[in-house]
Amino acid sequence: MPDLPTPQDAAEAALFSECWDAVLSYADLCTAGSAAAPQLATEAFALGMREARETVPSRGAGRRPARLPMIPLLLTAVRTTAALWEDRGEGHRLDPELRLWLHSDKAARYTGPPLQRPIALRGLRDLQEPDAALLWLTEVEALPLPVVARRLGHDPATVADELTQVRGLFRDRCHRSHLDTPMDAQCRSYARLLDAVTRSPAADTPPDLSGHLAHCVDCAEAAACLRLPAGGLPGALAGGVIGWGGLAYLERRRRAADVRLGAGRPEPADAPGGEPHSAAHRTRVLRNGLLVAAVLVSLLALAVSLMPFDGEGTGAAAPGDPADRQPVAAPGVSVPSVDPLPSNSPTSSPRPAPSASSTSGTPPQGKNSDPEPQGSTTGGAAPEPTESEQSTCEVRYQLVNQWPDGFQATVTFTTAQALDDWRVAWAFRDGQQVSQMWDARFTQNDDRVVATATDYNEAVPADGSLSFGFLATWQGKNSPAYDFELNGHSCTKA
Repeated sequence: MPDLPTPQDAAEAALFSECWDAVLSYADLCTAGSAAAPQLATEAFALGMREARETVPSRGAGRRPARLPMIPLLLTAVRTTAALWEDRGEGHRLDPELRLWLHSDKAARYTGPPLQRPIALRGLRDLQEPDAALLWLTEVEALPLPVVARRLGHDPATVADELTQVRGLFRDRCHRSHLDTPMDAQCRSYARLLDAVTRSPAADTPPDLSGHLAHCVDCAEAAACLRLPAGGLPGALAGGVIGWGGLAYLERRRRAADVRLGAGRPEPADAPGGEPHSAAHRTRVLRNGLLVAAVLVSLLALAVSLMPFDGEGTGAAAPGDPADRQPVAAPGVSVPSVDPLPSNSPTSSPRPAPSASSTSGTPPQGKNSDPEPQGSTTGGAAPEPTESEQSTCEVRYQLVNQWPDGFQATVTFTTAQALDDWRVAWAFRDGQQVSQMWDARFTQNDDRVVATATDYNEAVPADGSLSFGFLATWQGKNSPAYDFELNGHSCTKA
């Protein structure tokens, strides 16, 4: 498996960071197991970057070479790399449905004659690359316009108008591509009508045209690209440019954008009715409510502990007492749990009793109730896994690539026992700081990093393995990570 190409400068390193998550997300759709996804993504990333560097326009006169913007260029490289895997006998590592698609006429369209390729692909390629990037980041990656403007260097005050113009240019390119496409006489007769109907969102589609679009895939594809006000442009772009899995990738990117930007985007003004609608406001209200509930429950627990008991000195509340309910996060006094934790729990210390003379001097940390995006970092404690059985494991730490102030690494662990959830922790010797992670969530406290499972890879079978990767920064020295643990138990290094 080739290594990722070394960034040539800081700008390209930032570009790598922006694009890698998208490439890995699509590679995960294309592969049959999580272990193969980083390998497919790495090989495709190297292939796509070679193509991008080879088609950089020169300073001299002449028309620039037609090229997709960076993210769709790399996504098509994933599709190309998957086809190479199938050809060289590694198809068992790919999704079975993708393997069927690779041997169909649908896949042949992407490598066949240019005039028969999908209209969305041709239309996007015909745009100037900055315009195509603006359209893709907004429509497919679902990034807010201020974020897109900052990434592409546009004026935030005018980027909305620029997007409207780019959408119009894309429609014109797709209309021209549709007319240039070899088609039979019936499709040709509907071409002008299709253009007229799709220019107005209020226009009714004639019954004969509707019947034609119901069974003609090529004309239906053109209609999706031309009918911009109907909201089908993201699906037309993703399906036409990526091909297999385009709509699934689109849905993944929209969910990822909602989660990733929910707590970090600027808080908009309240709705007209006075009801707040920002994710940051909802998160703050939830935290405040939990804090108030924790204080009330703690006060109730303190009051119960001061009441006279039967002399047995048990200090346990009666069943049904409000103190039996454990708060999400107690600010001071810890309420005892009715069910004691098992002795082999992966927590680092037992839950303290409700005594004023606790030797720890620190309140227990509860689970983080806020949703975390993949690759995000929070200041709270890492969520506890549900798996509490003893696990024997082996871990492999691999430095994939390194540049002057950053590096990429992969962690692969193998467990002898089946896991319903997992948490891998390790330490850095030289102050390295993780900036992005895929196939896992992470938190970092000083030199200690904790990576936890995502929704789609919580379960690991017995004698199975799982990999996740990350980007990080370093200065001076970049020693390998050490002191690995899986669910609180030490792992041996492979």
